[in-house]
Amino acid sequence: MVTAVTNLGRSGLYDWVVQRVTAVIMLAWFICVGGFILANPDMDYQQWRGFFDHTAMRVFSVAAILSIAMHAWIGLWCVVTDYLTPRLLGPSANLLRGLASAFCAVTLFTYVVWGIQIVWGA
Repeated sequence: MVTAVTNLGRSGLYDWVVQRVTAVIMLAWFICVGGFILANPDMDYQQWRGFFDHTAMRVFSVAAILSIAMHAWIGLWCVVTDYLTPRLLGPSANLLRGLASAFCAVTLFTYVVWGIQIVWGA
């Protein structure tokens, strides 16, 4: 049996709420960036850089990066626990599920660190 130890929240309802909130944050970020692109059709690198040099946009971008990671983690956890089961894979399912979860966690952590370095880098 899969326990709630490996998921992000304390319960399915908590994860559902986290998924909805992170989806709204991601949508708001994409609308903000998309609106900026549409409002500046002849944009050059300096304008793009200036847009992301504002502290508010950097904080918003980090919130979007964290939202993507949390949203992905919940979705991947659901897929891994639904499909990597002993019924489908036999006794090796627990090991495969653990390895898949670890791979997803390391990958998402790497993306978050890399994204923060890009947003706050020189």
